[in-house]
Amino acid sequence: MVLVKRLLVVLLGSYARRFNRDDKRFLVVVGAFPMILLSLLVSMPVIIVVKSTPIFEHEGIAVFISSVWRAVEGSAEEEFYGLLPAIWGSIYTATIAVVVGGILSICFAVFVEDMVPHRFRDILSTLMDVMAALPTIVYGLWAAAFLAPLLLDYIYKPLHQLLAWTPFFSFPPKTGYTLGTAGVLLGIMITPYAAAMIREAYSSIPLSYVEAIYSLGATKLEAIRLKLGMIKPAILAALVLGFGRAVGETVAVALVVGNSLTLTLSLTSPGITVASLIANMFASAPYYKYMESALFAGGLALFMIGLAVNSIGLLVIKKWEERIGLHM
Repeated sequence: MVLVKRLLVVLLGSYARRFNRDDKRFLVVVGAFPMILLSLLVSMPVIIVVKSTPIFEHEGIAVFISSVWRAVEGSAEEEFYGLLPAIWGSIYTATIAVVVGGILSICFAVFVEDMVPHRFRDILSTLMDVMAALPTIVYGLWAAAFLAPLLLDYIYKPLHQLLAWTPFFSFPPKTGYTLGTAGVLLGIMITPYAAAMIREAYSSIPLSYVEAIYSLGATKLEAIRLKLGMIKPAILAALVLGFGRAVGETVAVALVVGNSLTLTLSLTSPGITVASLIANMFASAPYYKYMESALFAGGLALFMIGLAVNSIGLLVIKKWEERIGLHM
């Protein structure tokens, strides 16, 4: 408690002098919990970096840029773990998810706010909330039983016949468990979260703005385009949040991604993500000297990707707000 009190005094500075003795005691008790949360947040990357150190000493940066995965029991020097296919799979499937989820989320927000009678809005919103509350394993089982066969028969095979010359459909589709399926599933999974943010921003546009748009003779489609332009920062924030959720999804992706250490652009090819790799390999990692450390390095890669994406998103939003401010 003494340490917490000192930290709060340092953080609050002269503002802490305004509190009386009882307020300070209450502040110390309440302030202990944010300090605990802050320490937990700081400990996460620290622990991951410490646990990743052995693989960096063994392989260096090659753990991130190599596609070789060689687990040799009893011969630690021959072990080699390359995370590039898994890192690529995570970024690739999350990017697909942002495209799919972004389209679904924007369409849902516009449909609910502008095209559905008011009495049906609550029903659709409740259904979307139910989707957000579903366990991820339910999505994974549904995708394995329904989505993967559907995409294989009606999307992958026809597109492979037509577009086999492109890198996106060059791999002969033999199963629905592919990078494309994982990306589409993730897009569906992030839709409830992204749609909630986009709809909230869309519905908060002042009525006077909407009336002004229609008073100029705008059609329904033109009005929707203008209103979506007003909430671009909210759309971007929703997509960044969706990317962060998609890139770390584990169980559902592990069921449909194919779990193959391949580095490819083909949507019809099996692949793997960092999260699914960790889930599949962590139980056997203690039998190898460097495998566990390599998996922690994968977690570090996810942490850096998430940090970079969120930082870029915040920077873009800030620049957008500054540009809007200059024109107001």
